[in-house]
Amino acid sequence: MPIPIVAVVAFDHFSPFHCSVPCLIFGDILPGQPLFELRLCAGDGKASSHSSQGFSIQAPHGLEALAEADIIIIPFWRDPAERPAQPLLDALAAAHARGAEVVGLCLGTYVLAYAGLLNGRKASTHWEYEQDFLRRFPCVRLDTNALYVDDEGLVTSAGTAAGLDCCLYLVRQHHGSAIANQVARRLVIPPHREGGQAQFIQQPVSASTRDTRMNQLLDHLRAHLPEPHTLDSLATHSLMSRRTFTRRFHQATGLSVGEWLLIERLRRCQELLEASTHPIERIAELVGFKTATSLRQHFRARFAVLPSEWRRSFRGNKE
Repeated sequence: MPIPIVAVVAFDHFSPFHCSVPCLIFGDILPGQPLFELRLCAGDGKASSHSSQGFSIQAPHGLEALAEADIIIIPFWRDPAERPAQPLLDALAAAHARGAEVVGLCLGTYVLAYAGLLNGRKASTHWEYEQDFLRRFPCVRLDTNALYVDDEGLVTSAGTAAGLDCCLYLVRQHHGSAIANQVARRLVIPPHREGGQAQFIQQPVSASTRDTRMNQLLDHLRAHLPEPHTLDSLATHSLMSRRTFTRRFHQATGLSVGEWLLIERLRRCQELLEASTHPIERIAELVGFKTATSLRQHFRARFAVLPSEWRRSFRGNKE
């Protein structure tokens, strides 16, 4: 049985990391055990592509190679506002119509979207570009947390290192888990990562506001996270009525008191998981959760991983 042909499409201003990931995984990753036939293709019609970092790539194949490929990978895209050349978009559409898998890694998802392949389908891209992507392609059902998405042969991934996860997934689909695990071991990476993009997104909570009195209160709350807080107690502390306090707090932070406290407690929990050896039960006490179970539930709901998984990923210790 012939091995799958993988076409990786290179462009000017390519990202060296994003382009090297599929070339590494679908190249001769297991010496003496060919898994794929790799073909590097010029997406701009030029044999040589250059990166902003001074790297250059010689692509021996043109877009005609996409007509034979079983898997076509767009490893990146240089500018979300730039519509790719129509010959490339037409070649991708034709390839998918004949049954080839079409893959967009990170901002490569934009290229698939410009080709119209993702209309009405699920997709993923780098979390920093989600709002821009949604504005440009409202017909795409963007999964804002997934590391990668496969919707009937249209495979897209989140940013940067998620391309590794996505490519390993393709190895697993074509050659099984045992081979994918061998590839992962050779790369010294986990064969499958838990969770999604949410664990890497900085939480959009400002350290301060334009309201001096609210800033003083927020500092007080951060210093007393383990204590119980109610609207009445905080209004009294701020020398305001409950109604005035509720309005001022929301105007200053854009959140309710309960929402703000939850985010701050989870943020502090992240810090303790990364920097301390406290068990989860003790961390729950230190950040103001009534039980470790409650902490686990809220942590998983927000970051799509358990606290113990977070600790393993960011510190290497177990719960």
